[in-house]
Amino acid sequence: MKRIVIYPKDIMRITGKSERYSREILKKIKADLNKEKHQLVTIQEFCKYMNISIDEVNII
Repeated sequence: MKRIVIYPKDIMRITGKSERYSREILKKIKADLNKEKHQLVTIQEFCKYMNISIDEVNII
């Protein structure tokens, strides 16, 4: 079963940026999508926000 949620460590691997940058990206995505603090960001939402093809992101 594949994961559908993205975490800061995943964003670090994808972007090559720091963990702090990755957490900030998640905060911005949540704000743009009007999500509450406890709600998670999906890989699809991340890819759409960053304009990256979901096929390029291989997270298991």
